[in-house]
Order: sequence, then C-alpha cells, then structure tokens
Amino acid sequence: MIDLLTLRNDTPGTRHVVHFNNAGASLMPQPVIDAITSHLTLESEIGGYEAAQLRQDATQQFYTSTADLLNTTAEHIAATANATDAYARALSSIPFERGDVILTTVNDYVSNQLAFLSLQKRLGVNIVRAEDSPAGGVSVEDMASKIKALCPRLVAVTHIPTNSGLIQPVEAIGQLCQEADVLYLVDACQSVGQLPLDVNQIHCDFLTATCRKFLRGPRGVGFLYVSDKVLSSQLAPLFVDLRGAVWESADSYQLLPTAQRFEYWEFPHALLQGAAQANRYALSVGLETIARRNSALRENLCSQLNQLPDVRLLDEGERLASIITLFSERKPAADLKSALLAERINTSLSDHGSAILDYDRKGITTAALRISPHYFNTEEEITTLVDTLTRILA
Repeated sequence: MIDLLTLRNDTPGTRHVVHFNNAGASLMPQPVIDAITSHLTLESEIGGYEAAQLRQDATQQFYTSTADLLNTTAEHIAATANATDAYARALSSIPFERGDVILTTVNDYVSNQLAFLSLQKRLGVNIVRAEDSPAGGVSVEDMASKIKALCPRLVAVTHIPTNSGLIQPVEAIGQLCQEADVLYLVDACQSVGQLPLDVNQIHCDFLTATCRKFLRGPRGVGFLYVSDKVLSSQLAPLFVDLRGAVWESADSYQLLPTAQRFEYWEFPHALLQGAAQANRYALSVGLETIARRNSALRENLCSQLNQLPDVRLLDEGERLASIITLFSERKPAADLKSALLAERINTSLSDHGSAILDYDRKGITTAALRISPHYFNTEEEITTLVDTLTRILA
C-alpha cells in the first residue's frame, strides 16, 4: 500500500512543481538530499580524502544496496559516472574482432546504437538488429533464430527505451543467451527503480543503469553489474587504473577479482552515499508496490490523454512501463513542453534523433512529448496535467 502523504512529505520538490519527468531525473527524497549535503559539509570541514576515510562504511552501502536491488552481491557492482559510462566500460572489455556480430534491437538507446556504429567503423564488427513482433517490441523468435544462425559476440538489449514505454522481454532473451553461451548486455537505465529486477532471472553478463531516473538518486552517478562469467573470464575495461588493478612490475599488472576492476579511483563519495539512500528508499517502498502503482497511474493518464483532440500515444508493446510518448497534430512537442513548464509542470522531449528507427516507422519526423509519472505522483496531478494540455491544445 502506498502512503502518498509520507512520500510527498519526504519529497520537497512536490511543493514547487508537478513532476512528470521521472524518466529524465526524478525528484530526490529528503534522505538522499541529507546524505549528499552531509558529506559535502564534512568535506568542507575536514578535507575530501579525510571525509572519504571517515565515511567509507556509508560509501560501501552503495554497493550493498545496489546489489540488493538486483538480487546479487556487492562484489558484482561497480560505481560509474553514469549509465553511458558503465555501458562503454562494459563494451570496451569485450575483445571484438573484425566480422564479430553485435545482435541488438531497433529500440536500443541512441547512445548504445552510436557506440555500436563506432565499433563497426573502427573494428569492422557487424551490427544486426532483430525484428520486432507485430504487437511491438523485439521478437524473441527472431532473436533465437539470429543467435543460432549468426553466433553473435554480444547480444545487447535496452530493457525500456528512452522513447517509449515498451518493456522488452529481457528474461526470455537472457535464457537464449545462456543456452548459447553468448555475452549479454542489458541497459536497465529506465527500468531500475520502477520495476523489480533480478540479474539471475535476466541471465545478463552486464547490466547498466543511472541513479537519477526512477531510482530518484542524484545526477552524476551510475552503476555496472558484471557476472561471475565476466569476472572469471578476466574481462576488464580497455583502460584500467589503480582502482581496478595492481601494478606488479614494470611490465605487468594484476586485475582485482571483483567488479571493482571496472572502476576508476576518483569518484564522488557524496553522490554514492546519496545513491545508497535512494536504493534503500526504493527498497523500503517496495519494487512490486512501485510497479503496481506506476501501472495504475499510467492507465489513468493514458485513458485521459486518449480523449484529447488530434493526439496520438506512440507506445506499443504487450507490456508498457511508466513512459508515455504523445504526439499532437495541433502543436509541436517543444511548444507543449514550454507551455507546461510555464505552469510548473515538468515533462520532457523525445526527439527524432534519439529514436530514428522507431520514429521513422511511426511516421514521427520531429519530436514527441514524453510524460513519465512515478509512484509519488497523485491523481490530482494527472488531472492538472490533462486539463492544462486541453487548454494548450485548444
């Protein structure tokens, strides 16, 4: 059961804005804010190195709490600057050769697609995108067929795209990868914090995410999960530093046995401690509870948005998450966003350049308005949003 009063009292931002941009950066709860500011104050008083030493147990909670979110252990978690940073470190650890296949989807995140193209240009790997099913989302059958026929070096899937509420069948694809002994990389940037995640059920070798979105943590910190298979295979990022390896002699080094080999020595202790509190907060509310609440909010909001004139909701798929993309024939999405912001209602844009394959198929050549409710939003805020859009479109 959601205790909305407590949740909103914990969230000072709700007193200033109606926030439907949780897929961009959610509103931080007070325990997260307190953890960050407390450590920054300590750094200002006694010094950065000294504060890190004194609060090392609080920083370590980032690893244990992130592991709890994913049903794993702290040894499999690496702290990164953001999700793209985590993704790049994972990709750089794979010894790609010319002709290797990266099997992905048409709905993978734009930065991931760009990384694949960069590997194609520099190393000569082949990018293959599995077909979508008629209902929307990648076809598991086509994935199975292509894994069997192509023997890919890597399968990479974005759990929930930035431009859609689509939930991809990452568990079913993971089962295929496990059976074929293929490396599997999952981008969980938009799913962590709004859906229960279990890396053992997903069967992924890498999982990346940021802390600023539905987890409600601070900007500037993310994480990377790596499997036992990755660690035992001695995979490591292309550029390791003294955090991830020991310099044994002039010409040799030894990797650390844990996911720490994917880290760099310098990272923001205050943000990690804030992220740890965000993890604990999500776990205390309950990921199943959050998922049910968000599903109800989405259903309520979509039913009202569908009544607006000359509006299309672009999201397709058998399962949909808490991202709604709206296209209006009457006003450009940028104008809608600006008008809503003037009323202290936060949304964001999903432009054509971030989803070329998906938006070309849907006939979208500009941008869509992205609306992303979260469990602390109220039904009254949904009404406010819809009423304001009605006025704007009129």
